[in-house]
Amino acid sequence: MDKQLSRPTWSRQIEFTLAGIGCAVGLGNVWRFPYLCYRSGGGAFLVPYLLMLVVLGIPLLHMELTVGQYTRRGPVHGLASVCPLLKGVGMATVAISFIMCTYYNVVITWALYYLFSSFQSPLPWQNCNNTWNTPNCTNHATNSSYSSSTASQEFFKYKMLEQTSGVEETGTIRWELFLILVLAWILIYLCIFKGVKSTGKVVYFTALFPYVILIALLINNVQLPGALDGITFFIVPKWEKLLLVEVWVNAAAQIFNSIGIGFGSLFAMSSYNSFNNNVLKDTLTICIINSLTSILAGFVIFSAFGYMSYLQGIPVSDLAVDGPGLVYVVYPQAFANMPLPQLWAVLFFFMLLCLGLDSEFAMVEVMVTSLMDEFYQYLMKFFKRKELFVLAVCGVACLFGIPCVMQVGIYVFQLMDHYTAIVSIMFLAFFEVIAICWCYGVKRLSDNLEVMTGKRANIFFRLCWLIIAPVLIAVILIFSIIQFKPARYEDYVFPPWAQGVGWVIALASIIWIPLGAIHTLWVLPGSFTQKLKLSITPHSLDEKSNMPYYERGGADAQPAISVISSNFTAPEKSPIQTNL
Repeated sequence: MDKQLSRPTWSRQIEFTLAGIGCAVGLGNVWRFPYLCYRSGGGAFLVPYLLMLVVLGIPLLHMELTVGQYTRRGPVHGLASVCPLLKGVGMATVAISFIMCTYYNVVITWALYYLFSSFQSPLPWQNCNNTWNTPNCTNHATNSSYSSSTASQEFFKYKMLEQTSGVEETGTIRWELFLILVLAWILIYLCIFKGVKSTGKVVYFTALFPYVILIALLINNVQLPGALDGITFFIVPKWEKLLLVEVWVNAAAQIFNSIGIGFGSLFAMSSYNSFNNNVLKDTLTICIINSLTSILAGFVIFSAFGYMSYLQGIPVSDLAVDGPGLVYVVYPQAFANMPLPQLWAVLFFFMLLCLGLDSEFAMVEVMVTSLMDEFYQYLMKFFKRKELFVLAVCGVACLFGIPCVMQVGIYVFQLMDHYTAIVSIMFLAFFEVIAICWCYGVKRLSDNLEVMTGKRANIFFRLCWLIIAPVLIAVILIFSIIQFKPARYEDYVFPPWAQGVGWVIALASIIWIPLGAIHTLWVLPGSFTQKLKLSITPHSLDEKSNMPYYERGGADAQPAISVISSNFTAPEKSPIQTNL
Protein backbone atom coordinates (compact mmCIF):
# COMPACT_ATOMS: atom_id res chain seq x y z
CA MET A 1 0.00 0.00 0.00
CA ASP A 2 2.97 2.40 0.32
CA LYS A 3 3.65 1.98 -3.37
CA GLN A 4 4.07 5.36 -5.12
CA LEU A 5 2.22 5.56 -8.41
CA SER A 6 1.16 8.23 -10.87
CA ARG A 7 -1.57 9.30 -13.27
CA PRO A 8 -0.98 10.73 -16.77
CA THR A 9 -1.02 14.54 -16.81
CA TRP A 10 -1.56 17.27 -19.43
CA SER A 11 1.58 18.03 -21.45
CA ARG A 12 1.13 21.72 -20.59
CA GLN A 13 -1.28 23.30 -18.12
CA ILE A 14 -2.67 25.63 -20.80
CA GLU A 15 -4.04 22.51 -22.50
CA PHE A 16 -6.33 21.84 -19.54
CA THR A 17 -7.50 25.46 -19.50
CA LEU A 18 -8.26 25.34 -23.23
CA ALA A 19 -9.93 21.92 -22.88
CA GLY A 20 -12.02 23.34 -20.01
CA ILE A 21 -13.03 26.33 -22.13
CA GLY A 22 -13.78 24.02 -25.05
CA CYS A 23 -15.86 21.75 -22.81
CA ALA A 24 -17.83 24.66 -21.33
CA VAL A 25 -18.13 26.70 -24.53
CA GLY A 26 -20.21 24.55 -26.83
CA LEU A 27 -23.30 24.47 -28.97
CA GLY A 28 -25.31 25.45 -25.89
CA ASN A 29 -23.79 28.93 -26.06
CA VAL A 30 -25.03 29.57 -29.60
CA TRP A 31 -28.18 27.48 -29.37
CA ARG A 32 -29.56 26.96 -25.84
CA PHE A 33 -28.59 30.32 -24.31
CA PRO A 34 -30.13 32.53 -27.05
CA TYR A 35 -33.17 30.21 -27.21
CA LEU A 36 -33.76 30.49 -23.44
CA CYS A 37 -33.27 34.27 -23.70
CA TYR A 38 -35.83 34.37 -26.49
CA ARG A 39 -38.34 32.32 -24.51
CA SER A 40 -37.70 34.13 -21.22
CA GLY A 41 -38.23 37.74 -22.23
CA GLY A 42 -34.90 38.71 -23.80
CA GLY A 43 -32.77 40.83 -21.49
CA ALA A 44 -34.72 39.76 -18.40
CA PHE A 45 -33.01 36.37 -18.64
CA LEU A 46 -29.57 37.96 -18.18
CA VAL A 47 -30.41 38.97 -14.59
CA PRO A 48 -30.97 35.45 -13.15
CA TYR A 49 -28.29 34.07 -15.50
CA LEU A 50 -25.52 36.35 -14.20
CA LEU A 51 -26.68 35.92 -10.58
CA MET A 52 -26.58 32.11 -10.94
CA LEU A 53 -23.12 32.40 -12.50
CA VAL A 54 -21.74 34.22 -9.44
CA VAL A 55 -23.37 32.21 -6.64
CA LEU A 56 -23.62 28.78 -8.30
CA GLY A 57 -21.49 28.47 -11.44
CA ILE A 58 -18.12 29.79 -10.22
CA PRO A 59 -18.22 28.29 -6.67
CA LEU A 60 -19.40 24.84 -7.83
CA LEU A 61 -16.87 24.59 -10.66
CA HIS A 62 -14.16 25.60 -8.17
CA MET A 63 -15.43 22.81 -5.89
CA GLU A 64 -15.40 20.18 -8.68
CA LEU A 65 -11.94 21.10 -9.97
CA THR A 66 -10.54 21.07 -6.43
CA VAL A 67 -11.85 17.57 -5.66
CA GLY A 68 -10.84 16.21 -9.08
CA GLN A 69 -7.30 17.59 -8.88
CA TYR A 70 -6.80 16.64 -5.23
CA THR A 71 -8.06 13.05 -5.43
CA ARG A 72 -6.62 12.59 -8.96
CA ARG A 73 -9.64 10.51 -9.84
CA GLY A 74 -12.64 10.59 -12.13
CA PRO A 75 -16.09 11.51 -10.73
CA VAL A 76 -16.99 7.94 -9.64
CA HIS A 77 -13.91 7.33 -7.49
CA GLY A 78 -13.56 10.97 -6.50
CA LEU A 79 -17.04 11.11 -4.97
CA ALA A 80 -16.78 7.58 -3.51
CA SER A 81 -13.62 8.76 -1.78
CA VAL A 82 -15.02 11.98 -0.27
CA CYS A 83 -18.50 10.63 0.62
CA PRO A 84 -19.04 6.86 0.24
CA LEU A 85 -22.79 7.14 0.95
CA LEU A 86 -23.29 9.33 -2.11
CA LYS A 87 -20.84 7.57 -4.41
CA GLY A 88 -23.85 6.99 -6.69
CA VAL A 89 -23.65 10.68 -7.65
CA GLY A 90 -20.39 9.91 -9.43
CA MET A 91 -22.04 7.00 -11.25
CA ALA A 92 -24.97 9.26 -12.13
CA THR A 93 -22.63 11.85 -13.70
CA VAL A 94 -21.19 9.11 -15.91
CA ALA A 95 -24.70 7.96 -16.85
CA ILE A 96 -25.91 11.48 -17.69
CA SER A 97 -22.76 12.20 -19.71
CA PHE A 98 -23.26 9.00 -21.70
CA ILE A 99 -26.95 9.75 -22.35
CA MET A 100 -26.11 13.29 -23.42
CA CYS A 101 -23.24 12.25 -25.70
CA THR A 102 -25.59 9.89 -27.62
CA TYR A 103 -27.95 12.69 -28.67
CA TYR A 104 -25.59 15.68 -28.51
CA ASN A 105 -23.59 14.19 -31.39
CA VAL A 106 -26.76 14.41 -33.49
CA VAL A 107 -26.43 18.22 -33.36
CA ILE A 108 -22.89 17.79 -34.72
CA THR A 109 -24.39 15.52 -37.39
CA TRP A 110 -26.77 18.31 -38.43
CA ALA A 111 -23.86 20.77 -38.51
CA LEU A 112 -21.95 18.45 -40.85
CA TYR A 113 -25.06 18.01 -43.06
CA TYR A 114 -25.39 21.80 -43.38
CA LEU A 115 -21.63 22.14 -43.89
CA PHE A 116 -21.72 19.75 -46.85
CA SER A 117 -24.86 21.47 -48.20
CA SER A 118 -23.17 24.88 -47.98
CA PHE A 119 -20.92 24.14 -50.97
CA GLN A 120 -23.92 24.30 -53.33
CA SER A 121 -24.79 27.36 -55.38
CA PRO A 122 -27.36 28.64 -54.76
CA LEU A 123 -27.63 27.48 -51.16
CA PRO A 124 -30.44 24.87 -50.93
CA TRP A 125 -32.31 27.02 -48.36
CA GLN A 126 -31.88 30.22 -50.37
CA ASN A 127 -35.17 30.01 -52.29
CA CYS A 128 -38.49 28.15 -52.44
CA ASN A 129 -37.95 26.48 -55.82
CA ASN A 130 -37.16 23.05 -54.42
CA THR A 131 -39.08 19.78 -54.43
CA TRP A 132 -39.51 19.81 -50.62
CA ASN A 133 -40.99 23.33 -50.42
CA THR A 134 -44.68 23.95 -49.65
CA PRO A 135 -46.98 26.64 -51.11
CA ASN A 136 -46.57 28.60 -47.85
CA CYS A 137 -42.82 28.99 -48.36
CA THR A 138 -41.44 32.53 -48.51
CA ASN A 139 -37.97 33.93 -49.06
CA HIS A 140 -38.77 37.63 -49.05
CA ALA A 141 -40.37 40.22 -46.78
CA THR A 142 -44.14 40.17 -46.63
CA ASN A 143 -46.74 42.00 -44.57
CA SER A 144 -48.95 38.99 -43.83
CA SER A 145 -46.70 36.01 -43.28
CA TYR A 146 -47.97 34.67 -39.96
CA SER A 147 -48.98 31.41 -41.67
CA SER A 148 -45.93 31.29 -43.92
CA SER A 149 -42.61 29.57 -43.34
CA THR A 150 -39.20 30.59 -44.62
CA ALA A 151 -37.08 28.60 -47.05
CA SER A 152 -34.60 27.78 -44.26
CA GLN A 153 -37.38 26.49 -41.97
CA GLU A 154 -38.61 24.19 -44.71
CA PHE A 155 -35.10 22.94 -45.55
CA PHE A 156 -34.55 22.02 -41.89
CA LYS A 157 -37.96 20.40 -41.43
CA TYR A 158 -38.77 18.79 -44.79
CA LYS A 159 -35.38 18.22 -46.43
CA MET A 160 -32.88 17.36 -43.68
CA LEU A 161 -35.16 15.89 -41.00
CA GLU A 162 -38.10 14.76 -43.18
CA GLN A 163 -39.93 15.38 -39.92
CA THR A 164 -43.06 13.38 -39.04
CA SER A 165 -46.16 14.91 -37.46
CA GLY A 166 -45.40 13.63 -33.95
CA VAL A 167 -43.60 11.10 -31.80
CA GLU A 168 -46.33 8.53 -32.53
CA GLU A 169 -45.21 8.40 -36.17
CA THR A 170 -41.65 7.03 -36.23
CA GLY A 171 -41.04 7.05 -39.98
CA THR A 172 -37.87 5.48 -41.40
CA ILE A 173 -34.16 5.99 -40.81
CA ARG A 174 -32.56 8.93 -42.63
CA TRP A 175 -29.60 7.14 -44.21
CA GLU A 176 -27.78 10.36 -45.10
CA LEU A 177 -27.94 11.49 -41.48
CA PHE A 178 -26.95 8.04 -40.20
CA LEU A 179 -23.78 7.99 -42.34
CA ILE A 180 -22.90 11.51 -41.18
CA LEU A 181 -23.53 10.41 -37.57
CA VAL A 182 -20.97 7.62 -38.09
CA LEU A 183 -18.55 10.21 -39.52
CA ALA A 184 -19.12 12.43 -36.46
CA TRP A 185 -18.24 9.54 -34.14
CA ILE A 186 -15.09 8.82 -36.17
CA LEU A 187 -14.04 12.44 -35.61
CA ILE A 188 -14.70 12.11 -31.86
CA TYR A 189 -12.66 8.92 -31.73
CA LEU A 190 -9.71 10.53 -33.48
CA CYS A 191 -9.80 13.38 -30.95
CA ILE A 192 -9.67 11.20 -27.82
CA PHE A 193 -8.24 7.77 -28.61
CA LYS A 194 -4.82 8.70 -27.20
CA GLY A 195 -6.30 10.22 -24.02
CA VAL A 196 -5.27 13.65 -22.71
CA LYS A 197 -2.20 13.67 -24.95
CA SER A 198 -4.30 13.80 -28.14
CA THR A 199 -7.14 15.84 -26.62
CA GLY A 200 -4.66 18.46 -25.44
CA LYS A 201 -3.42 19.06 -28.98
CA VAL A 202 -6.88 19.22 -30.61
CA VAL A 203 -8.23 21.91 -28.24
CA TYR A 204 -5.71 24.51 -29.40
CA PHE A 205 -7.79 24.79 -32.57
CA THR A 206 -11.32 23.74 -31.56
CA ALA A 207 -11.42 26.08 -28.53
CA LEU A 208 -10.02 29.19 -30.24
CA PHE A 209 -11.28 29.14 -33.85
CA PRO A 210 -15.01 29.73 -33.01
CA TYR A 211 -14.21 33.20 -31.60
CA VAL A 212 -12.79 34.35 -34.92
CA ILE A 213 -16.01 33.36 -36.69
CA LEU A 214 -18.35 34.77 -34.00
CA ILE A 215 -16.69 38.19 -34.13
CA ALA A 216 -16.73 38.20 -37.96
CA LEU A 217 -20.43 37.25 -37.92
CA LEU A 218 -21.29 39.98 -35.42
CA ILE A 219 -19.56 42.65 -37.55
CA ASN A 220 -21.50 41.42 -40.56
CA ASN A 221 -24.88 40.95 -38.85
CA VAL A 222 -25.16 44.38 -37.24
CA GLN A 223 -25.14 45.92 -40.73
CA LEU A 224 -28.23 43.97 -41.82
CA PRO A 225 -31.66 45.67 -41.99
CA GLY A 226 -33.72 44.98 -38.85
CA ALA A 227 -30.68 43.88 -36.82
CA LEU A 228 -31.23 46.66 -34.28
CA ASP A 229 -34.73 45.36 -33.48
CA GLY A 230 -33.32 41.96 -32.63
CA ILE A 231 -30.52 43.38 -30.46
CA THR A 232 -33.06 45.60 -28.67
CA PHE A 233 -35.18 42.52 -27.88
CA PHE A 234 -32.04 40.84 -26.49
CA ILE A 235 -30.87 43.63 -24.16
CA VAL A 236 -34.12 45.34 -23.08
CA PRO A 237 -35.64 43.27 -20.24
CA LYS A 238 -39.31 42.40 -19.84
CA TRP A 239 -39.20 42.61 -16.06
CA GLU A 240 -42.49 40.78 -15.52
CA LYS A 241 -40.78 37.59 -16.75
CA LEU A 242 -38.64 37.60 -13.57
CA LEU A 243 -41.76 36.65 -11.60
CA LEU A 244 -41.85 33.30 -13.40
CA VAL A 245 -40.04 30.49 -11.57
CA GLU A 246 -39.41 28.82 -14.93
CA VAL A 247 -37.06 31.65 -15.93
CA TRP A 248 -34.93 31.16 -12.78
CA VAL A 249 -34.89 27.37 -13.21
CA ASN A 250 -33.83 27.79 -16.85
CA ALA A 251 -31.06 30.21 -15.82
CA ALA A 252 -29.67 27.74 -13.26
CA ALA A 253 -30.02 24.82 -15.70
CA GLN A 254 -28.18 26.83 -18.37
CA ILE A 255 -25.30 27.54 -15.98
CA PHE A 256 -25.01 23.85 -15.10
CA ASN A 257 -25.34 22.76 -18.73
CA SER A 258 -23.03 25.33 -20.20
CA ILE A 259 -20.20 25.10 -17.65
CA GLY A 260 -20.68 21.35 -17.29
CA ILE A 261 -21.35 21.17 -13.54
CA GLY A 262 -22.75 17.78 -12.58
CA PHE A 263 -21.73 16.13 -15.85
CA GLY A 264 -18.32 15.03 -14.57
CA SER A 265 -16.45 16.25 -17.68
CA LEU A 266 -14.32 18.92 -16.01
CA PHE A 267 -14.07 16.76 -12.86
CA ALA A 268 -12.47 13.99 -14.95
CA MET A 269 -10.22 16.40 -16.87
CA SER A 270 -8.96 18.10 -13.67
CA SER A 271 -7.84 14.70 -12.34
CA TYR A 272 -5.07 14.85 -14.97
CA ASN A 273 -3.79 18.22 -13.69
CA SER A 274 -0.43 18.66 -12.02
CA PHE A 275 -1.05 18.57 -8.27
CA ASN A 276 -0.05 22.16 -7.50
CA ASN A 277 -2.03 23.76 -10.32
CA ASN A 278 -3.86 27.01 -9.46
CA VAL A 279 -7.48 25.78 -9.54
CA LEU A 280 -9.05 29.18 -8.92
CA LYS A 281 -7.36 30.71 -11.98
CA ASP A 282 -8.76 27.93 -14.19
CA THR A 283 -12.22 28.25 -12.61
CA LEU A 284 -12.49 31.99 -13.24
CA THR A 285 -11.04 31.72 -16.75
CA ILE A 286 -13.46 28.97 -17.81
CA CYS A 287 -16.57 30.57 -16.23
CA ILE A 288 -15.97 34.14 -17.40
CA ILE A 289 -15.02 33.19 -20.97
CA ASN A 290 -18.00 30.84 -21.14
CA SER A 291 -20.50 33.52 -20.11
CA LEU A 292 -18.94 36.21 -22.32
CA THR A 293 -19.18 33.77 -25.23
CA SER A 294 -22.89 33.21 -24.50
CA ILE A 295 -23.53 36.96 -24.47
CA LEU A 296 -21.46 37.46 -27.66
CA ALA A 297 -23.43 34.65 -29.33
CA GLY A 298 -26.62 36.33 -28.08
CA PHE A 299 -25.76 39.53 -29.97
CA VAL A 300 -24.89 37.51 -33.08
CA ILE A 301 -28.08 35.41 -32.94
CA PHE A 302 -30.48 38.25 -32.08
CA SER A 303 -29.10 40.52 -34.80
CA ALA A 304 -29.97 37.64 -37.17
CA PHE A 305 -33.38 37.38 -35.44
CA GLY A 306 -34.01 41.02 -36.25
CA TYR A 307 -33.06 40.43 -39.87
CA MET A 308 -35.34 37.39 -40.07
CA SER A 309 -38.27 39.34 -38.59
CA TYR A 310 -37.60 42.04 -41.22
CA LEU A 311 -37.69 39.39 -43.98
CA GLN A 312 -40.98 37.93 -42.70
CA GLY A 313 -42.55 41.26 -41.77
CA ILE A 314 -43.45 40.17 -38.23
CA PRO A 315 -42.20 41.21 -34.75
CA VAL A 316 -39.14 39.45 -33.31
CA SER A 317 -41.32 38.00 -30.51
CA ASP A 318 -43.50 36.17 -33.08
CA LEU A 319 -40.74 34.28 -34.86
CA ALA A 320 -41.38 30.53 -34.94
CA VAL A 321 -38.11 29.16 -33.58
CA ASP A 322 -37.71 26.41 -31.03
CA GLY A 323 -34.90 24.31 -29.62
CA PRO A 324 -31.97 23.40 -31.86
CA GLY A 325 -33.87 24.69 -34.90
CA LEU A 326 -32.75 28.14 -33.83
CA VAL A 327 -29.23 27.86 -35.27
CA TYR A 328 -30.36 25.75 -38.20
CA VAL A 329 -33.21 28.08 -39.22
CA VAL A 330 -32.34 31.65 -38.24
CA TYR A 331 -28.71 31.59 -39.35
CA PRO A 332 -29.16 29.91 -42.74
CA GLN A 333 -31.92 32.41 -43.53
CA ALA A 334 -29.56 35.27 -42.72
CA PHE A 335 -26.72 33.80 -44.81
CA ALA A 336 -28.95 33.33 -47.84
CA ASN A 337 -29.19 37.10 -48.30
CA MET A 338 -25.61 38.06 -47.47
CA PRO A 339 -22.83 38.68 -49.97
CA LEU A 340 -20.79 35.48 -50.44
CA PRO A 341 -23.44 33.31 -48.73
CA GLN A 342 -21.55 30.04 -49.30
CA LEU A 343 -18.44 31.38 -47.54
CA TRP A 344 -20.37 32.55 -44.45
CA ALA A 345 -22.35 29.30 -44.29
CA VAL A 346 -19.22 27.11 -44.51
CA LEU A 347 -17.43 29.15 -41.82
CA PHE A 348 -20.44 29.15 -39.49
CA PHE A 349 -21.17 25.43 -39.69
CA PHE A 350 -17.47 24.60 -39.37
CA MET A 351 -17.51 26.73 -36.21
CA LEU A 352 -20.51 24.74 -34.93
CA LEU A 353 -18.58 21.56 -35.62
CA CYS A 354 -15.62 22.83 -33.54
CA LEU A 355 -17.90 23.93 -30.71
CA GLY A 356 -19.67 20.59 -30.68
CA LEU A 357 -16.56 18.42 -30.91
CA ASP A 358 -14.75 19.59 -27.78
CA SER A 359 -17.92 19.44 -25.66
CA GLU A 360 -18.72 15.99 -27.05
CA PHE A 361 -15.32 14.43 -26.50
CA ALA A 362 -15.31 15.81 -22.94
CA MET A 363 -18.51 13.84 -22.23
CA VAL A 364 -17.09 10.68 -23.81
CA GLU A 365 -13.88 11.14 -21.80
CA VAL A 366 -15.93 10.91 -18.56
CA MET A 367 -17.18 7.46 -19.58
CA VAL A 368 -13.73 6.28 -20.66
CA THR A 369 -11.93 7.63 -17.56
CA SER A 370 -14.50 6.18 -15.15
CA LEU A 371 -14.56 2.71 -16.71
CA MET A 372 -10.76 2.61 -16.98
CA ASP A 373 -10.46 3.64 -13.31
CA GLU A 374 -12.83 0.88 -12.23
CA PHE A 375 -12.17 -2.04 -14.58
CA TYR A 376 -8.69 -1.47 -16.01
CA GLN A 377 -7.43 -5.06 -15.64
CA TYR A 378 -10.59 -6.63 -17.12
CA LEU A 379 -10.81 -4.14 -19.98
CA MET A 380 -7.17 -4.54 -20.93
CA LYS A 381 -7.49 -8.32 -20.75
CA PHE A 382 -10.42 -8.17 -23.20
CA PHE A 383 -9.51 -5.23 -25.47
CA LYS A 384 -5.69 -5.47 -25.19
CA ARG A 385 -5.31 -1.75 -26.01
CA LYS A 386 -7.01 1.33 -24.62
CA GLU A 387 -7.59 2.61 -28.17
CA LEU A 388 -9.82 -0.40 -28.92
CA PHE A 389 -11.83 0.17 -25.75
CA VAL A 390 -12.41 3.83 -26.69
CA LEU A 391 -13.53 2.62 -30.14
CA ALA A 392 -16.06 0.27 -28.48
CA VAL A 393 -17.49 3.11 -26.33
CA CYS A 394 -17.89 5.34 -29.41
CA GLY A 395 -19.52 2.47 -31.33
CA VAL A 396 -22.11 1.76 -28.62
CA ALA A 397 -22.93 5.48 -28.25
CA CYS A 398 -23.36 5.72 -32.03
CA LEU A 399 -25.93 2.89 -31.97
CA PHE A 400 -27.90 4.64 -29.21
CA GLY A 401 -28.03 7.77 -31.39
CA ILE A 402 -29.84 6.00 -34.26
CA PRO A 403 -33.40 6.96 -33.08
CA CYS A 404 -32.35 10.62 -33.38
CA VAL A 405 -31.52 10.22 -37.09
CA MET A 406 -34.88 8.70 -37.97
CA GLN A 407 -37.73 10.85 -39.28
CA VAL A 408 -39.07 11.05 -35.72
CA GLY A 409 -35.57 12.13 -34.59
CA ILE A 410 -36.27 15.74 -33.67
CA TYR A 411 -38.95 14.64 -31.18
CA VAL A 412 -36.66 12.00 -29.66
CA PHE A 413 -33.91 14.63 -29.41
CA GLN A 414 -36.17 17.19 -27.72
CA LEU A 415 -37.54 14.60 -25.27
CA MET A 416 -34.07 13.40 -24.26
CA ASP A 417 -32.73 16.92 -23.96
CA HIS A 418 -35.62 18.10 -21.77
CA TYR A 419 -35.44 15.24 -19.29
CA THR A 420 -31.63 15.01 -19.22
CA ALA A 421 -30.41 18.59 -19.47
CA ILE A 422 -33.08 20.18 -17.25
CA VAL A 423 -34.68 17.53 -15.00
CA SER A 424 -31.79 15.15 -14.19
CA ILE A 425 -29.04 17.72 -13.82
CA MET A 426 -30.79 19.52 -10.93
CA PHE A 427 -31.00 16.30 -8.90
CA LEU A 428 -27.36 15.49 -9.59
CA ALA A 429 -26.13 18.98 -8.72
CA PHE A 430 -28.07 18.92 -5.42
CA PHE A 431 -26.64 15.60 -4.25
CA GLU A 432 -23.14 16.45 -5.44
CA VAL A 433 -23.17 19.62 -3.33
CA ILE A 434 -24.51 17.67 -0.32
CA ALA A 435 -21.80 15.01 -0.76
CA ILE A 436 -18.87 17.42 -1.07
CA CYS A 437 -19.93 20.51 0.91
CA TRP A 438 -21.85 18.96 3.78
CA CYS A 439 -20.66 15.35 4.16
CA TYR A 440 -17.01 15.86 3.20
CA GLY A 441 -17.13 19.37 4.60
CA VAL A 442 -16.06 22.87 3.60
CA LYS A 443 -13.17 22.75 6.09
CA ARG A 444 -11.67 19.64 4.48
CA LEU A 445 -12.16 21.16 1.03
CA SER A 446 -10.33 24.32 2.11
CA ASP A 447 -7.57 22.22 3.67
CA ASN A 448 -7.17 20.31 0.38
CA LEU A 449 -6.92 23.59 -1.50
CA GLU A 450 -4.25 24.83 0.91
CA VAL A 451 -2.20 21.61 0.48
CA MET A 452 -2.30 22.05 -3.31
CA THR A 453 -1.95 25.80 -3.77
CA GLY A 454 -0.84 27.17 -0.39
CA LYS A 455 -4.06 29.21 -0.03
CA ARG A 456 -7.37 28.34 1.61
CA ALA A 457 -10.73 29.16 0.03
CA ASN A 458 -11.91 32.71 0.85
CA ILE A 459 -15.06 33.51 2.84
CA PHE A 460 -17.20 33.97 -0.31
CA PHE A 461 -16.51 30.46 -1.59
CA ARG A 462 -16.93 28.89 1.86
CA LEU A 463 -20.28 30.67 2.29
CA CYS A 464 -21.48 29.61 -1.17
CA TRP A 465 -20.41 25.98 -0.60
CA LEU A 466 -21.91 25.74 2.87
CA ILE A 467 -25.20 27.67 2.58
CA ILE A 468 -26.02 29.55 -0.63
CA ALA A 469 -25.50 26.80 -3.25
CA PRO A 470 -27.25 23.94 -1.35
CA VAL A 471 -30.22 26.12 -0.37
CA LEU A 472 -30.58 27.72 -3.81
CA ILE A 473 -30.39 24.40 -5.65
CA ALA A 474 -32.90 22.84 -3.21
CA VAL A 475 -35.36 25.73 -3.75
CA ILE A 476 -34.99 25.54 -7.54
CA LEU A 477 -35.41 21.77 -7.45
CA ILE A 478 -38.60 21.99 -5.36
CA PHE A 479 -40.14 24.72 -7.52
CA SER A 480 -39.19 22.97 -10.75
CA ILE A 481 -41.01 19.84 -9.48
CA ILE A 482 -44.07 21.81 -8.34
CA GLN A 483 -44.33 23.83 -11.54
CA PHE A 484 -43.10 21.09 -13.85
CA LYS A 485 -44.11 21.56 -17.48
CA PRO A 486 -44.17 18.59 -19.87
CA ALA A 487 -41.74 18.52 -22.79
CA ARG A 488 -42.86 20.11 -26.04
CA TYR A 489 -41.47 20.91 -29.45
CA GLU A 490 -42.83 24.12 -31.02
CA ASP A 491 -46.63 23.73 -30.66
CA TYR A 492 -46.49 19.95 -30.26
CA VAL A 493 -46.88 18.71 -26.66
CA PHE A 494 -45.66 15.17 -26.08
CA PRO A 495 -48.38 12.64 -25.17
CA PRO A 496 -48.42 11.11 -21.64
CA TRP A 497 -46.71 7.86 -22.69
CA ALA A 498 -43.83 9.83 -24.23
CA GLN A 499 -43.53 11.89 -21.03
CA GLY A 500 -43.29 8.55 -19.21
CA VAL A 501 -40.41 7.52 -21.48
CA GLY A 502 -38.82 10.88 -20.68
CA TRP A 503 -38.96 10.12 -16.95
CA VAL A 504 -37.38 6.72 -17.59
CA ILE A 505 -34.53 8.55 -19.36
CA ALA A 506 -34.21 10.92 -16.38
CA LEU A 507 -34.22 7.99 -13.93
CA ALA A 508 -31.50 6.21 -15.92
CA SER A 509 -29.05 8.66 -14.33
CA ILE A 510 -30.82 9.57 -11.05
CA ILE A 511 -31.38 5.92 -10.00
CA TRP A 512 -27.64 5.43 -9.39
CA ILE A 513 -27.76 7.75 -6.36
CA PRO A 514 -30.01 5.50 -4.17
CA LEU A 515 -28.43 2.33 -5.63
CA GLY A 516 -24.96 3.60 -4.69
CA ALA A 517 -26.12 4.45 -1.15
CA ILE A 518 -27.69 0.98 -0.69
CA HIS A 519 -24.52 -0.73 -1.95
CA THR A 520 -22.29 1.30 0.39
CA LEU A 521 -24.42 0.47 3.43
CA TRP A 522 -24.45 -3.18 2.35
CA VAL A 523 -20.66 -3.58 2.08
CA LEU A 524 -19.58 -1.55 5.13
CA PRO A 525 -19.03 -3.53 8.35
CA GLY A 526 -20.84 -3.15 11.71
CA SER A 527 -24.38 -2.36 12.87
CA PHE A 528 -26.65 -0.06 10.84
CA THR A 529 -25.63 2.94 12.97
CA GLN A 530 -21.96 2.13 12.47
CA LYS A 531 -22.51 1.63 8.74
CA LEU A 532 -24.27 5.01 8.54
CA LYS A 533 -21.44 6.76 10.39
CA LEU A 534 -18.79 5.11 8.22
CA SER A 535 -20.75 5.92 5.04
CA ILE A 536 -20.23 9.65 5.54
CA THR A 537 -16.58 9.25 6.59
CA PRO A 538 -14.16 9.97 3.72
CA HIS A 539 -12.09 7.01 2.46
CA SER A 540 -14.00 4.48 4.59
CA LEU A 541 -14.68 2.07 1.73
CA ASP A 542 -12.20 -0.73 1.14
CA GLU A 543 -9.51 1.21 -0.71
CA LYS A 544 -8.41 -1.75 -2.78
CA SER A 545 -11.80 -1.96 -4.47
CA ASN A 546 -11.95 1.79 -4.80
CA MET A 547 -8.52 2.30 -6.35
CA PRO A 548 -8.15 3.69 -9.89
CA TYR A 549 -6.25 1.49 -12.34
CA TYR A 550 -3.08 3.54 -12.29
CA GLU A 551 -2.92 3.05 -8.49
CA ARG A 552 -3.25 -0.73 -8.85
CA GLY A 553 -0.13 -0.78 -11.00
CA GLY A 554 -1.67 -0.10 -14.42
CA ALA A 555 0.46 -0.26 -17.52
CA ASP A 556 1.53 3.38 -17.43
CA ALA A 557 1.97 3.65 -13.67
CA GLN A 558 5.17 5.29 -12.42
CA PRO A 559 6.34 6.32 -8.95
CA ALA A 560 4.97 9.70 -7.94
CA ILE A 561 1.96 9.88 -5.65
CA SER A 562 0.81 8.15 -2.48
CA VAL A 563 -2.28 6.01 -2.34
CA ILE A 564 -4.85 6.97 0.28
CA SER A 565 -6.06 4.44 2.81
CA SER A 566 -8.23 4.74 5.88
CA ASN A 567 -5.50 2.89 7.81
CA PHE A 568 -2.61 4.65 6.12
CA THR A 569 -0.97 7.92 7.14
CA ALA A 570 0.50 9.74 4.17
CA PRO A 571 4.18 10.63 4.41
CA GLU A 572 4.95 14.26 5.17
CA LYS A 573 5.55 15.27 1.55
CA SER A 574 2.65 13.34 0.05
CA PRO A 575 0.16 15.60 -1.78
CA ILE A 576 -2.81 13.49 -0.66
CA GLN A 577 -3.72 13.23 3.01
CA THR A 578 -6.65 11.57 4.71
CA ASN A 579 -7.69 14.86 6.33
CA LEU A 580 -10.03 13.13 8.79
